[in-house]
Amino acid sequence: MRHLMSPLDLSVEELEKLLNLANDIEHNPDKYAHVCDGKRIATLFYEPSTRTRLSFEAAMMNLGGKVLGFSSAASSSAAKGESVADTIRMASCYADIAAMRHPKEGAPLVASMASRIPVINAGDGGHQHPTQTLTDLLTIRSLKGRLDHLVIGLCGDLKFGRTVHSLIEALSRYEGVEFILISPEELRVPDYILEELRAKGIKYKEVVRLEEALPDLDLLYMTRVQKERFFNEEDYVRMKDFYILDKAKMELAGPEMLVLHPLPRVNEISVEVDNDPRAVYFQQVQYGVYVRMALIVTLLELEV
Repeated sequence: MRHLMSPLDLSVEELEKLLNLANDIEHNPDKYAHVCDGKRIATLFYEPSTRTRLSFEAAMMNLGGKVLGFSSAASSSAAKGESVADTIRMASCYADIAAMRHPKEGAPLVASMASRIPVINAGDGGHQHPTQTLTDLLTIRSLKGRLDHLVIGLCGDLKFGRTVHSLIEALSRYEGVEFILISPEELRVPDYILEELRAKGIKYKEVVRLEEALPDLDLLYMTRVQKERFFNEEDYVRMKDFYILDKAKMELAGPEMLVLHPLPRVNEISVEVDNDPRAVYFQQVQYGVYVRMALIVTLLELEV
């Protein structure tokens, strides 16, 4: 039995196989419509979520399976003091696979150690968000045709952004990838990630101005400043509008540059950018369903 805690839990070869399966699901949905007949997924979400929770639920239903779970800690026995380990032991009696989101780093890992069913980390604090990373990789590969030899700009909250941390780790395994890290000083990428990049000999540079980076990018990965990760309101208000991608800034970018965003957005991408063909963040959401379908099939070791 396998779990998914980090995108690095999958080798490059396993990742390639998973993305190929996701592409096959995209183009042949009827082939997979009953693969999970009689199966259930437990969505154990201790933190608010729209895309990730609904994406897992849509993925399981598209495969013919069923869904159970909770959407906040307040609506679960965590409100009564039940431990994560006990919750997953209970869920193991009801479901065949579980997706867990939790505000504490490492909570899904603790759950996996007590679980009798595969556990998928659906986001743990500011640490990892592996299925968003799989979504990002599928989006990039499907629209760019490759995952190597790319210049990737990551913009916004690079300190607390778990999607950023996971994506850097995953893309670092591909040849010729370069990162441009765009953030204010207060929201820089953590030092341990920069140390990993240096140790691997991966090119990166840190800049403050988005305008400076745009002409050089193959991909721009925008992120919101996350209010829930700040310890005080004043710091959040000061940082939240530091970057706003609008039509004028998009004119600085190349015609082939793609804009991704894990969503939800607040102010960091103007709605006027939505109609630009380079803005692919809503396509990204759709790719998230396909890749989660592929992951469920893979972890349940189902025949297709």
